[in-house]
Amino acid sequence: MSELVAIVLPVFGLIAIGYLAGTLHVLGEEAGRGLSEYVFSLGIPVLIFKTLIGATLPDSQPWGYWLSYFGGVAFVWALAMLLSRRWFGLDFTQSVIAGFSSGQSNTVLVGIPLLLKAYGEPGAVPLFLLIAVHLPVTMSAATLLVEGVSLKNLGKLLPRLLLHPILLGLVIGLAFRFSGLGMPGAARTIIDNIAASALPCALIAMGLALRHYGGTANLNLTLMIGVLKLLVHPAAVFILAFKVFHVQEIWAGVAVLFAAAPTGINCYLFAARYKTGEALSSAAIAVTTAASVITTTFWLWILGVSHN
Repeated sequence: MSELVAIVLPVFGLIAIGYLAGTLHVLGEEAGRGLSEYVFSLGIPVLIFKTLIGATLPDSQPWGYWLSYFGGVAFVWALAMLLSRRWFGLDFTQSVIAGFSSGQSNTVLVGIPLLLKAYGEPGAVPLFLLIAVHLPVTMSAATLLVEGVSLKNLGKLLPRLLLHPILLGLVIGLAFRFSGLGMPGAARTIIDNIAASALPCALIAMGLALRHYGGTANLNLTLMIGVLKLLVHPAAVFILAFKVFHVQEIWAGVAVLFAAAPTGINCYLFAARYKTGEALSSAAIAVTTAASVITTTFWLWILGVSHN
């Protein structure tokens, strides 16, 4: 148990510090937005770049890995939409937001620090490869469900995805890796320093965001989304990765812990864009982040990470 605490406590402890700093007005809303912007636009892209230029990449596409994770996303997303419409009477757009909140993980602010703490360098490649496709797939699915499939909608969505800083970090990292270019010592020191700042800043930003975004919504609906996100989603990925597709152990573990991460802030931003479901998505973020302290420990124990 002490090994599990050593993984979970530093991650959620920094989130708690960020939340407390916001509550005590040590850091304000503008500081939280600036810190999040730094993490998304510079810190994490540089961390991805640093990892990919020195990582060992798979020789072929890990299709079992992709199918395991996104099969779990599709299952909980569809189930959340069905239950939210039948049990809670949500309209279609609100049900899409419920599905988005159940299937979209907080990959940057929680997922990266947690997974790197759990698996270290061996987990970095599957983690960043999944991050590279996670945002485009989930954001595209949510947008196309609400607006419908058309060339016009695809044309508006594609440039935003291609210019996303995290995707740019991955593309530039891969391009530099295969270019054969060397990196001067001073440049490597700068990259190392920025990369080292990314994870603690991400966790503090998450705490500040929770203080800002925390909202109220139908308690039963929020709890349903919490169960789907923190228990059903990783359980579905666990079954697919370990029992159906027999994915390599570390890659399978990364997929499960990725699924076990709490609801991401993108769900709230998506809801705010369509001016509906903001309270639901913000409540899902707050509840799943708080509860994930316990559920993450459970999934780490199931995966036997403390024994690695």
